[in-house]
Amino acid sequence: MTIAEVAKRYGMTTDTLRYYERVGLLPAIGRTASGIRNYSESDCEWVSYIKCMRSAGVSVDTLVEYVRLCRQGPETIAARKQLLVEQRRQIVERVEELNEVLRRLDKKLDGFEERMVKYEENLK
Repeated sequence: MTIAEVAKRYGMTTDTLRYYERVGLLPAIGRTASGIRNYSESDCEWVSYIKCMRSAGVSVDTLVEYVRLCRQGPETIAARKQLLVEQRRQIVERVEELNEVLRRLDKKLDGFEERMVKYEENLK
C-alpha cells in the first residue's frame, strides 16, 4: 500500500506518516524497486495503533519509548505494560475531567432558553 493510500485510509497526511517513520514510531517501511514506500498490513496496524493512542492524548515521546521497548524484545514486557498502565491511568483521569465538563454543560443547557428570555426581559 502506498503512503497516499495509507494516509487516506487512516485520515492523516503523508507528512505525518513520514514524521512518524522519521522519529521511530513506525518501523522502516519497505520500499518498492523504485523507492516508493510500500506499507504492509503490519505497518498499517502500527499506524492504526498510533493514531488511536494519539487521539487519546498519548504523546509522541511516550509512543516512541513504547516502540523502542517493543524492538528490544520480550525482556521489556514488564516495562511496556507499566508504560501502558500509566497511560491508561492518565486517560481515565482525562475522561473523568471531561465527564465533569459535560455535566456542567448539561446543567447550563437545562432550561437555557427560559433563563435567557427572563434575563432579556429584565434588561428592558
